[in-house]
Amino acid sequence: MRASPPAPSRSVIANGGVCIEVLAQGDGQGRVIVLLPSLGRGAADFESIAERLAGAGYRVLRPQPRGIGQSRGPLTGIDLHDYAGDVAAVIAHEAKGPAFVVGHAFGNRVARMLATDRPDLVRAVALVAANIGKAPSPPQVRAAIRASADPSLSERERIEALQFAFFAPGNDPRGWLEGWHPEVLQAQRIAGDRTSREEDFAAGRAPILYLQPDHDPLAHVEDARAYKERFAERVTVVVIARASHAVIAEQPDAVSAALISYARGLWPDEAAK
Repeated sequence: MRASPPAPSRSVIANGGVCIEVLAQGDGQGRVIVLLPSLGRGAADFESIAERLAGAGYRVLRPQPRGIGQSRGPLTGIDLHDYAGDVAAVIAHEAKGPAFVVGHAFGNRVARMLATDRPDLVRAVALVAANIGKAPSPPQVRAAIRASADPSLSERERIEALQFAFFAPGNDPRGWLEGWHPEVLQAQRIAGDRTSREEDFAAGRAPILYLQPDHDPLAHVEDARAYKERFAERVTVVVIARASHAVIAEQPDAVSAALISYARGLWPDEAAK
């Protein structure tokens, strides 16, 4: 049984005029898994999942999006290609071969764009609570996401918004009252809107693990099934029970188990260690 992993180290990777802070943990010789957070949120959302993945023997990297922590770069005049380029620089700097790139919500579009732009750096992608449709999110959901991140609103209003947009019935949303970066959220939303969904839709030709919450106003089970039908054997769908759009906070054990199981199939030599 592997020992508990140490706390993550922190470093900053320079990529032209952009600097990306990276939280790293796990076996330095292990295969690389990269975790990309949701709209307007940072690497801390993956804390417990990163610990589980590192404990299973993987090298886990969590790049902070521009504008969070020590990550710096233009937040205007950019699109998803720029965000994907930030992650590409992190994987290339690690220099341990192509990575399994896991994107939660907005992060799934970055993961898919990276697989499209730099297939040499991507072993596979995991789409977690992915709004895979080719149209923007419904206006009422967008409004709830903005309200969730708005510190000028009352706690009651924000909890109601979080419950609607992110958390399944019976799951406590209060843990997500913190961790928001409204300026980053706005920049990422504009960048996503500036990028045609056709560009990142297919994730290049990478193998895809599709982790689908069973109760999500943005990412629907039927959409996951349609994506599987479209791309056939390239896509593996796993439905996560009792979860909504914040599935990584609601069901970290189930998400971690699915990621580890899939990673062992990607790198069977690691599973035997």
